[in-house]
Amino acid sequence: MSATAETPLRRLWSEFTASRLACAGLAVTALIVLVAVLAPWISPQNPYDLQQLSVLDARLPPGTRTAEGVRYWLGTDDQGRDMLSAIFYGLRISMMVGLLCTAIAAVVGTALGLAAAWFGGAIDAFIMRLADTQLAFPSILIALIFLALFGKGADKIVLALVLVQWTYYARTVRGSALVELRKEYVEAARGLQLPRARILFAHILPNCLPPLLVVATVQVAIAIGLEATLSFLGLGLPVTEPSLGLLISNGYGYMLSGNYWISFFPGVALLVAVLAINTVADQLADVLNPRLKR
Repeated sequence: MSATAETPLRRLWSEFTASRLACAGLAVTALIVLVAVLAPWISPQNPYDLQQLSVLDARLPPGTRTAEGVRYWLGTDDQGRDMLSAIFYGLRISMMVGLLCTAIAAVVGTALGLAAAWFGGAIDAFIMRLADTQLAFPSILIALIFLALFGKGADKIVLALVLVQWTYYARTVRGSALVELRKEYVEAARGLQLPRARILFAHILPNCLPPLLVVATVQVAIAIGLEATLSFLGLGLPVTEPSLGLLISNGYGYMLSGNYWISFFPGVALLVAVLAINTVADQLADVLNPRLKR
């Protein structure tokens, strides 16, 4: 019984691992998550503890060893923070924001998408027109408007990104649910007068999960990029919290003076994280929907 149940998962896993690029992206993503979780323990210093910083160590080039024997492999920024430690902490907040806002937006969007498909009529029209209106504007613009109302902070940026991203899940789930509602097993469940919640969450929702999983993976990468962009613009996280966007912004003014590493290494970390997650999402789309396979 268990072997039969595991067969589809093994098949999907074998199809996913058939791509070396996808395996590399998954390995890099797993490494980034591990670094983000273990950042307080593996970082050479806490870059946001003022007692561990010294202005005498500001803007040291990569590989510099101080008189105390401390090696700064990626150099330091204008405040004397170890760039390697700052990147580890920045990845921590980036992954937290990306995963948290994706999870909340998925729950909200899925509930609204199922409601639109099930009830139809005025409820469907209202939810979809609201989603269409929001999708007509760039995501970054909507996030900027919400942050102007909410202010700075990790919780504020998560809320703003949830309000931006729920539309993608709602439209995806609604489209899949409308297809499932026309199938015989749903008509049979309705004929047996099963509870509405059971039909929606036990029968329809599981068949909506493949495209929903692909959308969620893509939205994690988009959320990380949006958070970095907003923080770079000074509207996301405050300067007292770690962020890859803030690190890039802090070093932007020193690029022309030759201190490239302050912006360069956080930018590379952000680029690698987004590309790795997008690679995993692309392969998931090919595996879960072979019709879209390139």
